[in-house]
Amino acid sequence: MRPVFYSINVTLDGCCDHRVFEPDAELHRHTTAMLQRADALLLGRVTYQMMEEAFRPGPDAPALPDWMQPFAGAMHAARKHVFSHTLAKADWNAELVRGDVGDAVRRLKQQPGKGLLVGGMKLPLALAEQGLIDEYEFVVHPFLAGHGPMLLAGLSRLTRLRLVGRTEFACGAVAMRYVPEA
Repeated sequence: MRPVFYSINVTLDGCCDHRVFEPDAELHRHTTAMLQRADALLLGRVTYQMMEEAFRPGPDAPALPDWMQPFAGAMHAARKHVFSHTLAKADWNAELVRGDVGDAVRRLKQQPGKGLLVGGMKLPLALAEQGLIDEYEFVVHPFLAGHGPMLLAGLSRLTRLRLVGRTEFACGAVAMRYVPEA
């Protein structure tokens, strides 16, 4: 069974707004390695469109620094399952998924492969509610944002986690990996 990994950047006060984080070569190498642990991505509409705008190659694509190219290449090549009720199409190596999120992810987990990486805010919350995330990675950045969106805001149940890994970065961020306790 393929595990579901969730990875997210977060400030010390719980903010997950991608606009408050500064791009960093070391963190992008780490995230690229995380992408390579999975053979497919699970994305909601907002995250899919944000990643597509930033990393899909094309004549209108933004110029990226050399150190960001491996991440951009991995993101471009990754198979994507996009969960949306409003998108008409998803065509960036992507399959549009409709219907019950839990049922769809359970089916994807049963397929052979390395794993499924989920990012964003709303989709991971729905998966956490159903106990479908097998590993959480919180990359905690050493600053306070003072605003949201907040990490897993609205989670209706306590989920106990056990620390299984920790990586410190030169910028002061710390990636902590957790698995749910049985």
